[in-house]
Amino acid sequence: MAKHKILRDVFGYDSFRPGQEAIVDSLLAGRNVLAVMPTGSGKSLCFQIPALVKNALTIVVSPLVALMQDQVAALKLAGVAAETINSAASREENVEIWQRVASGVTRILYLAPERLMTERMISALQRLNVGMIAVDEAHCISQWGASFRPEYDELKNLRVSFPGVPIGAFTATADEITRRDMVARIFGGQADVFVSGFDRPNIKLTVEPKTNSTKQLLNFLKDHKDESGIVYALSRKSVEKWAEVLRDEGYKALPYHAGLPVAVRTENQEIFMAEKGVIICATIAFGMGIDKPDVRFVFHADLPATLDAYYQEIGRAGRDGEAADAHMIFGMQDVMMRRKFIDNEGGDERHTKMQHGRLRSLVTYAQAPTCRRQVLLQYFGETTQPCNYCDACLGYVSFDQSGDRKTVRTLRKEKVAAATAHFDPRSEALLVRLKTLRMKLAKSRGVPAYVIFSDKSLIDMAAKIPLTRWDFGEVHGVGEAKQEQFGDVFLREITEFVRGG
Repeated sequence: MAKHKILRDVFGYDSFRPGQEAIVDSLLAGRNVLAVMPTGSGKSLCFQIPALVKNALTIVVSPLVALMQDQVAALKLAGVAAETINSAASREENVEIWQRVASGVTRILYLAPERLMTERMISALQRLNVGMIAVDEAHCISQWGASFRPEYDELKNLRVSFPGVPIGAFTATADEITRRDMVARIFGGQADVFVSGFDRPNIKLTVEPKTNSTKQLLNFLKDHKDESGIVYALSRKSVEKWAEVLRDEGYKALPYHAGLPVAVRTENQEIFMAEKGVIICATIAFGMGIDKPDVRFVFHADLPATLDAYYQEIGRAGRDGEAADAHMIFGMQDVMMRRKFIDNEGGDERHTKMQHGRLRSLVTYAQAPTCRRQVLLQYFGETTQPCNYCDACLGYVSFDQSGDRKTVRTLRKEKVAAATAHFDPRSEALLVRLKTLRMKLAKSRGVPAYVIFSDKSLIDMAAKIPLTRWDFGEVHGVGEAKQEQFGDVFLREITEFVRGG
């Protein structure tokens, strides 16, 4: 099946987003690819479409069970034979899945690096027709390597285990040094490198000196009532403290760190993904691969590890394209702590020197007297004009033409109002009903709401008001499988609405 037909029939999109098609073409031509694309730009589609064009098995390496499960659920709803073998399933379930993989039924198999990089799994996969390997969150190989997940470092052996099989490495963040390192480690120097723009113009960047962190966080949250967000802290103890402080102030706040039981972490993440207005207080153990579109803010109560990590973490906000806030409080005591962490990490001299250099870049960003977005993008090799949207450009405060303070929430409401200006009140009422229906369907299937349909699909649905199967198929993001599964139930809701029911 041709790539454009798959794009339309399976995923329900009329055209590729900027940068996607060239990556798809390279992988289909059998070439290795390193793709650095901003969060929310459609990285997954870049390996999912070649996987469906090829008459072979595609292996996707992904770091988190929850992420793999969500991606597989989304693919299955789109009619794709995708599976994941992971620790969350029973041995019997994993055996059944492997039988489907071995028989050639499964087209895409998601595996954590720990499960993939065993002699037994590699040997078993070598006996199958593997057509492509995709590595998600590939920056882990260079930035953390053996100190983070030893098996991520071992992924460099994939090109030896599967000679001639194209490998695609995908990440949202990698500076030039990291990109060179990744190409050398993963591909032995041979890869097509694609770097999309790093700018996320909908995210407002703010850094302020750390004085009274509790007061600073609570003041910040006044503009984010009933909104979903993430508060990042350095230690597990701090995470628990922030969750308790926010709960005492009436916020629905949940902790997330590696010291919590797996069942608690999973439940807290699922609540955050499914419900509105939930704040997750977390260490960096939370967030990789989180695909919640309506995260309105990321607040760093402590200094992140590097500018790369900071970019990755703030990228979890505003995936829907609407205005979002990235706010960090910064103190030199945080810098001292980070330096100590690096020195005690136990890496080789090259790695230690590199990490100290990255920390210096982060401090430069935090202390920048000029446009913060310019400093951030320059780190990734891009130049831009002053954004007139960060704290450095706006003096810590944004004003409208009358001189009144304009918050990120106000800016977002203005943007939403402009985007839905063509809506009449009935269309807005229909959108509310469609979101309610989507949540009901998502809960019955145990998946996040966006897996059923994205907000963009529902907005398009409410604007077009389809009343026939044919019309429903023209809605953004409605492929053949989703039309078959959800067409009748959504059309019934829309018809009842039109009739005044």
